[in-house]
Amino acid sequence: MRGREVAWRLFAGELNDSSLVLTGEEERSPTFVVTPLGAKVNRVFAVGVITDIENVGSPEEPLWRARMSDPTGTMFISAGQFQPEAAQALSKMPVPGFAAIIGKVRVYSPEEGVMYLSVRPETVKNVTRESRDDWILDSCRGLKQRIEAFSEAVEMAAPSVDELVNLGYGRNLAEGIVSAIEHYGDVPVDRYKTMLIDSLKHLVPDEGQDIEEIEEGEPIEYEEEYDEDIEAEPPVMDPEAAGDEDSDEELTDEEETLIEVIEEEDPESSGIDWDVLAKAAKKTGLKKQDFETAMEGLLEKGIVYEPMLGRIRKI
Repeated sequence: MRGREVAWRLFAGELNDSSLVLTGEEERSPTFVVTPLGAKVNRVFAVGVITDIENVGSPEEPLWRARMSDPTGTMFISAGQFQPEAAQALSKMPVPGFAAIIGKVRVYSPEEGVMYLSVRPETVKNVTRESRDDWILDSCRGLKQRIEAFSEAVEMAAPSVDELVNLGYGRNLAEGIVSAIEHYGDVPVDRYKTMLIDSLKHLVPDEGQDIEEIEEGEPIEYEEEYDEDIEAEPPVMDPEAAGDEDSDEELTDEEETLIEVIEEEDPESSGIDWDVLAKAAKKTGLKKQDFETAMEGLLEKGIVYEPMLGRIRKI
């Protein structure tokens, strides 16, 4: 069982072009959205401009939805009762305003052939223009690497993971690129080269979006044209009907054990560090693989959540 997935620095334009979803065969395996350039994305770290925020739930059970724009497009963000701190932070975000989010990519497919992507945030933070610019530069570096890796792969007689790894690319990216080539076929790489250039232009004085009146927050302390259909607003989902947030599912023995550990180590539900919890769980005989499987299950069932990276709190 793998640990928590890496949060990709990814532009909205590349993410919104995605239509390939991969899920492992093991129970509670993470779901990945594979972009046309081969990024296998479970979680994202994104920084942009919050352009609007709306409570599409009720006053008693709010469900906050927001749009966040970067130089390439718009990400849809949704936080409700199972992400209370992220939802509260999102609800208080200035509009327009610079924001940073870390969260899981969620897939909603109301019918065959139709797929909407959104981000369920773990962390939401008001940041500065400088932080946004730093993120753009980091994201451009990653985009450039994927363009180069993908371009090398399509020149191969038979693109393979091992051959890409031998060229110096990471196995995770190599696997994603091979899957992307099989699924998307002829990917318009020039589109992403243009996306890269246009994004870099936002770092040049007098270029890019004019948002001089945007309110700015604190610096981050942690680490073209596009189809109208891609930018269409996804339908509102009933939070009670969202299967991945159903906390009434039967718990496994390992999940029951982990809940007992959490309640013993954090009786006030103020939050406990991931590493501290892992050590406490190990003392009960819960193996690392079982701990990670149980934790993923509790997170998916909405019994616990991460108010910030590396910290767990029971709801």
